[in-house]
Amino acid sequence: MGEMVSYRSNGGTSEGYLALPADGAGGPAVIVIQEWWGLVPHITSVAERFAEAGFVALAPDLYHGTSTTEPDHAGKLIMGLAMDQAARDIAGAADYLAERPEVTGKVGCVGFCAGGSLALWSATLSDRIVATAGFYPVLPWERMRPQWSNYAGKVAAIHCSEEDGTSAAEGVQAAQQAIQAAGGECTLHDYPGTRHAFFNDDRPEVFDQPAAASAWARTLELFRTRLG
Repeated sequence: MGEMVSYRSNGGTSEGYLALPADGAGGPAVIVIQEWWGLVPHITSVAERFAEAGFVALAPDLYHGTSTTEPDHAGKLIMGLAMDQAARDIAGAADYLAERPEVTGKVGCVGFCAGGSLALWSATLSDRIVATAGFYPVLPWERMRPQWSNYAGKVAAIHCSEEDGTSAAEGVQAAQQAIQAAGGECTLHDYPGTRHAFFNDDRPEVFDQPAAASAWARTLELFRTRLG
């Protein structure tokens, strides 16, 4: 089981859920970014899955102690999220992981829903983050003002649900074009018949096991190839 830890965040501190490989061996690092619900059990379980796969995983608590199961409350939380603070928390998480003695490789970042956009954004915030995976990203890029040029030499994957417009969605296309224009790589993956949040096995009404398994395997392959 993992534990909550504190780490430096641009002169202040933040907290996150840290999960380590059970065998005590070192490995690459992955930042796991929450959905709009906050740092809920689904996200900590994803961090644990990465640890079981040999990664040092940290899920930052971007809401700083608040979470919810109510969509209306979640919408207010994500709309109220201060992007400058989120940027500091994510960059600080990358620095924290890079300094951990268990981390023997590079740092990647994965996120879901709103966190999918934040994960793709993360590589523009920190030189340490070299590979990203965004699951069904939804936040408009205007809220983040990403410096896409920082993607040079980095790689991203975007897992798209059919409900969100597949890889043809305007925001997905904009991200891919900007990343590639910066000299990075960006691969889009479509999952026909899926609904938004198809990876979330705590939501049986949308969870799609075959699509989730495929997206998970692709993400592990990306991170093992680029972070090890």
